[in-house]
Amino acid sequence: MFLPRSSSTAYLRLCVLSALGVFSLNATAATDVSNNEVPEVELDEIVVTATRTPTKASNVIAQTRVVDSEELKHYQGQSAFEVLKQQPGISHYTNGGMGTTSNFYMRGYDSKQILVLIDGIRYSSVSNGGAALNLLPADQIDRIEILYGASGSSIYGADAMGGVIQIFTKGSNIDQSSMSVTAGIGSNDQYLYGASAQFANTTGTTLSLSVSHNETDGFNATLPEPDNQYSIYNSDNDGFESDNFSIALNQRISEQLLVGASAIYSKSTTEFDNGAVDAFSDQENGAAQAFVDWRYMPGSSVKLQYGHSIDETDTPTYGSHYDTEQDQISLVGQHQLSIGQGFYGIEYLNQSLDSSAYEIDDRDVASAFFGYVFDINQFDAQANLRYDDNSQYGDETTYNLGAAYHINPDWRIGTSYAKGFRAPTFNELYFPNYSNPELEPETSDNYEAFVEYSTPLQSTRLTGYYNDVEDLITSSAPSYIPENVAKAKIKGISLTSDWTIDNYLFGGSYDYQQAKDDSGESNDGNFLAIRPEHKGLIYVGYRLPSLDIRAEYQYVGDYYSGTDNIDSQRVDSYGLLNVSGNYKLTDNLSMTARLNNITNEKYITLPGYDTDGTNFFTSLTYNWY
Repeated sequence: MFLPRSSSTAYLRLCVLSALGVFSLNATAATDVSNNEVPEVELDEIVVTATRTPTKASNVIAQTRVVDSEELKHYQGQSAFEVLKQQPGISHYTNGGMGTTSNFYMRGYDSKQILVLIDGIRYSSVSNGGAALNLLPADQIDRIEILYGASGSSIYGADAMGGVIQIFTKGSNIDQSSMSVTAGIGSNDQYLYGASAQFANTTGTTLSLSVSHNETDGFNATLPEPDNQYSIYNSDNDGFESDNFSIALNQRISEQLLVGASAIYSKSTTEFDNGAVDAFSDQENGAAQAFVDWRYMPGSSVKLQYGHSIDETDTPTYGSHYDTEQDQISLVGQHQLSIGQGFYGIEYLNQSLDSSAYEIDDRDVASAFFGYVFDINQFDAQANLRYDDNSQYGDETTYNLGAAYHINPDWRIGTSYAKGFRAPTFNELYFPNYSNPELEPETSDNYEAFVEYSTPLQSTRLTGYYNDVEDLITSSAPSYIPENVAKAKIKGISLTSDWTIDNYLFGGSYDYQQAKDDSGESNDGNFLAIRPEHKGLIYVGYRLPSLDIRAEYQYVGDYYSGTDNIDSQRVDSYGLLNVSGNYKLTDNLSMTARLNNITNEKYITLPGYDTDGTNFFTSLTYNWY
């Protein structure tokens, strides 16, 4: 039977809604099949990003959030960017569908001020400073850890004064051999297919392989005049396609010695509007690493790691080509002390850019850092100190001090201070006619205090923060030459609460922030761009071993797209209702489905660019064990 595109889309939407209904109707049956076994939900997870050593989340000072593999199943067919924009404290914009230009902000800081790591390796563009998370497929990811605030600067160095996002690829926790194939379909003629395999044997060898292909016709994202003052209207759909690959190999040589390697790679093509021209960009992104980890005694280890990451973009329409690479080698140790744990390390980083447009295309950073964490009786504490020597701008020293007190087993209060900085990008330093090689790093002073209430059923945290940012790099008309002239003050509160009662999960978050210009110039007191004062999310879910369904409503308040704060830059508030779930149809076959923007909310995230209406994605996965 042939169906026209509009009819087939409606039919597929009906299928998804029906499938979600099946999820609910099968809840009782699923309970019987599972013998009323409720999956364990670990509220006190182990995290590594916040301290660079495995630490209980309940002992970490800075606010940390984990997106685990179970939650990531709800984002099949989407990117890491789609996952992050749903998290507390993160705002964003995009000028189209999948793969198009986008940016995110965390607690008022731009993505250039937020360090992104993949398996411990820096992943970002050396030219513009941002990380292409919109090109990183969620189905290749095992876990995401989000560290809020500037404490990461004294652990990881430059570009972490707004926080750290670390992505862990699949393959680190394999307990049995298995294989799977996945096929999915979604709105705008989206198709996904992929396969993965995991192998484990008694000799301590584990291997994980995963490949996928994702494509979509996209939608017409550019608004016509008079809604679009930029006059770049092009009425065609903007497509996207990507091929993705990841691998992880680990070998346990002895109880003390582990060696391994992993890599993730994505090759994609993104169409975008440029007047009457059908324009596109080809991109290649990825990261790879190899390590030797020696645990010479309980609680003590030394890890040697080498990593390489790439970010390459070729845009024939503009005749531009950017090929950036980062090579990193580190030696990190942790040692169990009589009270607490110390860690230390040295790192060497080379950042290079292959483009004839730049006067200088290479820089090196040598670093050393020390840290100390402990939890004893009712006290938690953390102290970090890091020194970075950069071949372009000299040296920077950052540090962090934090402490918390457990009032009783359920209640904890704490506070911290962190010094952060961001290194200028190659574009800011050397881009022809629009750069300044005399730029200094941006710096910040960051203060945070929190109260936390945790029980076996729930975890709730209220965090207040105040950040004073100096030497912000900005450019303005008529020259658009970047200078260290701007200042900003960022303050706010963040409330998160996550509950698990029997089979039910529910909770939410609310963020209030004021990120304002503090330069004393014409925009003094104005809001920084894409920083809404209010953002909130509530969710409710139902989870069994064979069923996991969740509904969520996200509200984003008004904000401005520029620091002039004029009417043409105003973006109105909007709210989105989404439903997602996965259901184990048989022991081998499972289904996932996601329905976004159920109410078909008409909204924008950036003036001149439209967004998608109600859209869906659903897939089937068959597993062999």
